[in-house]
Amino acid sequence: MNSFVISSLVPVVVLIAVGYLAGKRRWIGGGAVKDLSHLIFLLLAPALLFRAMSTVHVEQLSLKPVAAYFIASGLLFAGTLALRGFNRTAAVIALANTYSNTVMIGIALIGLAYGEPGMVVLLTLISLHSLVLLTSATVVLELAVAREQASTLGAAGAEKRPSMARTVMRALRNAIIHPVPLPIIAGLLFAQTGLVMPEAIDKPIQLLGQAFGPIALVMVGITLALTPIGRHWRGALVQALVKNLLHPLLVALIGWLLGVRGIPLTVMVVAAALPIGANVFLFSQRYRTAEDLVTASVAVSTVLALATLTLVMMCVQWLP
Repeated sequence: MNSFVISSLVPVVVLIAVGYLAGKRRWIGGGAVKDLSHLIFLLLAPALLFRAMSTVHVEQLSLKPVAAYFIASGLLFAGTLALRGFNRTAAVIALANTYSNTVMIGIALIGLAYGEPGMVVLLTLISLHSLVLLTSATVVLELAVAREQASTLGAAGAEKRPSMARTVMRALRNAIIHPVPLPIIAGLLFAQTGLVMPEAIDKPIQLLGQAFGPIALVMVGITLALTPIGRHWRGALVQALVKNLLHPLLVALIGWLLGVRGIPLTVMVVAAALPIGANVFLFSQRYRTAEDLVTASVAVSTVLALATLTLVMMCVQWLP
C-alpha cells in the first residue's frame, strides 16, 4: 500500500480510535459532547481558519475546482430527488449524499496529505460549502414542507408558512454568520490589506489552530462511540457507499471535463470522499424525518471512510 496515503491517514485513524475508546469507557460522557463541540467550532476552528487565510491573496484562489465540486453535488442531489420523490425525507437523504465532513476530518487530513497548497484549495471550498449546500437544502426542504402542508391543510394552511424569500434570506444569513465561513472571509480580507499580524497576537492564534486537528478528530471518535446504529445499518451502508464513493467519482468526472488538474482536482475529489457531515443530522431533526437513518449513516460513513478514503487517495494519484 502507498506509504504517502498511510502516513496521511494513520494519525487520523489513531486519533479517532482514541476518541472512540474515551467514549466507550465513558471517560467523556454524552453531556460533555456539546461543550467540546462548542470549543471546537467557536474557538479552535475560527483561529485555524482565520490564520490559514490571513496570508492568501485573492489571485491565488481558483473557483473552477469548487465549481466542479458543486456541479457534481447538484447532479447527485437532483438525482436523489428524482429517484425518491420530492419530499422531506428525500431532501435530507440527498443532503447526506452530498454534504462532506470538510471541517472536523477534512482540514486535518488535507493538511497532513497536501500541505499549504491543498489547504488553500480546501478552505476555498469550505468558505462556500455550507452556504451553497445548506441554503439549497433549506429551500428544497421548505418547498417540500409547503407542498405537504398544502396537500393536507389546503390553502389556509399554506398561508401560515413564511414567504420563500424570507426563508432564503434567513438561510443565507445563517450560512454566512457562522463560525466556519466568517473567519475564512475575515482572514481573506485581512490578507488583502498587506498588514502583518503582530507576533504577540499571531502566536496564540497559531496555538489555538494547532489544537483544532487532534481535538476535532478525538471528538469524531467520541461521537461514534455514543451513536447507535441499530436496525438501520443496511440503509446506512447504502448511504455511506453513495457518499464515500459515488460522490468523489462524480467530482472527478466533472472536474476532468472542466479541465481541473493537479492538486486542486485531487483535493476536491478527496473532499467529496469525506464522510457525511454532522449538519445533516441537524436537518433531519429540524424537519423531523429520517432521524435514525441519518444518525446511523453518519456513523457508518465515518467508519467506512477509513477504507474508502484510502482507496480514493490511492486512485487520485493516477490522475494526470
